[in-house]
Amino acid sequence: MRKVHVKQAVGLVLGQDLTKIVPGEFKGVKFKKGYIIKEEDIEELLQMGKEHVYIADLDEPYVHENEGAKILANAICGEGIELTGPAEGKVNLIASFSGVLKINLDALHEMNSIGELVVSTLHRNTFVERGKKVASAKIIPLVIAEEKIGRIRKTEIKYGKMIALKPVSKKKVGILITGTEVYEKRIEDGFAPVLKQKMEYWGCPIVDLQYSPDDMEVTAVKINEIIAKGAEIMFVTGGMAVDPDDVTLASIAKAGCLIENYGSPVLPGAVFLVAYKDNIPVIGLPACGMYHKATVFDILFPRFLAGERLTGKDIMELAHGGLCMECSECHYPVCPFGKA
Repeated sequence: MRKVHVKQAVGLVLGQDLTKIVPGEFKGVKFKKGYIIKEEDIEELLQMGKEHVYIADLDEPYVHENEGAKILANAICGEGIELTGPAEGKVNLIASFSGVLKINLDALHEMNSIGELVVSTLHRNTFVERGKKVASAKIIPLVIAEEKIGRIRKTEIKYGKMIALKPVSKKKVGILITGTEVYEKRIEDGFAPVLKQKMEYWGCPIVDLQYSPDDMEVTAVKINEIIAKGAEIMFVTGGMAVDPDDVTLASIAKAGCLIENYGSPVLPGAVFLVAYKDNIPVIGLPACGMYHKATVFDILFPRFLAGERLTGKDIMELAHGGLCMECSECHYPVCPFGKA
């Protein structure tokens, strides 16, 4: 920075914050660093006792922090993202609709490696409501070299927009509760009330809810009956463990479903199944779903509503962050469970 008389500072970039004090009335920053001094500011500066100011001396091609932040934010934001700012070299990325947050981690890491800038985000695959801040893009110094701006643009060209939202839709749901003891009403069904409550939260209508004994033939037929009634997502509960009379896994296969993955590295939720009948997800739910507020189901269900076809790899990636902390009071989803 260089020292300049205020009368020669018009049009130059202020290199420091300048504080104004009016005893008993005001004390705070009147002119922020990065501000471009105008002719009408001279008298105000003199009244503040500032005959000289320190100016950012740009002897190389540089971009001001606010302009750089706008360039950075526009380079990373994709579908479903709105921008606010810039202010003090930072632009916030806001969800323009409710959906599942998608982030290209390779692009995120490469962008942050450029230096003198940061992109900070929420966890990927998080469901966010409209209006939620999902990321911030900030230039750290007052100005950033044009060379780094060029690297921002190259990273965008290489990866595309790294942050976007996938909208969710209200899908029609079918439910099949298995277990001879429930089918014959020897014990009360604990699953249907829980699933009804969760589907009501997501606004997903239930097209059919049936019960089946531990019979592979009967269960397979009922799966296809419910799908035929228009279910876009199918839940099958119970009988997902490894006991000899647990036939749900075999029943789903017999119904003509392609088993994508059995088991998940999430606790609670290890005995979890994802299969597909054509393009319809058939989800095998473990018993823990009756007792725990949050399980692997709650982590993944928004992604099904966003139309994703989940693979075994998608589910295995949940291992990092997939252990519930078992807090005395559950605050999910405001916690690290299922986030990586």
